[in-house]
Amino acid sequence: MKPLHWDAINPITGQPFAWNDPNLRWGFYLEPGDPGFVPYGTIPSPQPHKPKRMKRQNYYPTATARQVEWLQNLANKLAGHAPGLGVSVAECAAAIAAARWLIYVLGSWLPAVRAWQKSCTDAAEQAQTGTTGAVLALPVFTAPPLPGASGTLPAVVPVADGALALIFDLVGEIKQSDTKTDAILTDLGVIGAQETAPDYATLQAILTATISGSHVNLGWDWQGNGKFLDQIELQVDRADAKGFLILAFDTTPGYTDTTPFPATPTVWKYRAIYRVNDAQVGQWSATVGG
Repeated sequence: MKPLHWDAINPITGQPFAWNDPNLRWGFYLEPGDPGFVPYGTIPSPQPHKPKRMKRQNYYPTATARQVEWLQNLANKLAGHAPGLGVSVAECAAAIAAARWLIYVLGSWLPAVRAWQKSCTDAAEQAQTGTTGAVLALPVFTAPPLPGASGTLPAVVPVADGALALIFDLVGEIKQSDTKTDAILTDLGVIGAQETAPDYATLQAILTATISGSHVNLGWDWQGNGKFLDQIELQVDRADAKGFLILAFDTTPGYTDTTPFPATPTVWKYRAIYRVNDAQVGQWSATVGG
């Protein structure tokens, strides 16, 4: 048996202890071999602890200024191509509204916020060290007005979050259309540079482990292959004779193991492997200690 801590992970299932776990006792939990231990049945795969991120499409620019240009092009041209592509009036209108909203957010609202943040920093500095003797008026943020209708384009209105995902979904449908042509896709700006998937047989995760206070920070990234991978599987061996057990399925680079350190100094070992479609791909990372 072992002491039970708040937010402890069941070393057998790799998931947080459930309140109805038959092996829980007041202040400790039973291990295999302990009197009264109840074997676990089929153990479901732990779910990712973070929301799955939206994969970036290779036709969508990285720089914000280029993103605004791309969205403006789509808003201007989608309606002209929609009927021939089988895109409904409602789908077209929703995508244009989403594009117009994002153009405002990225091209007007966000720059205004950043300028205001700079003015706040300047005001804070002046409040502390200014020499004018005048009463300081703190800057108040005023959002730029929403643009009105422009030509055939509707006025900008706020839309539900996930606007870019809505647009990407529609682009995916357009690319599946039997009536699409390379000329149409090029005009809409939805043909990206050809990219080659990594060799899944040899791909190896790179993992680092550093102790920070009472936690172990695990460092990892996608190595430039994020759009071809779904998540990374992290495992830990806590030197308790149980070997490597699942720690987490992670979708955002960087993970913190918050499991309390044991009273006796012990070296924990970690390893990682990428996953695609709920299956491991590539090679295990080198084992690192924390």
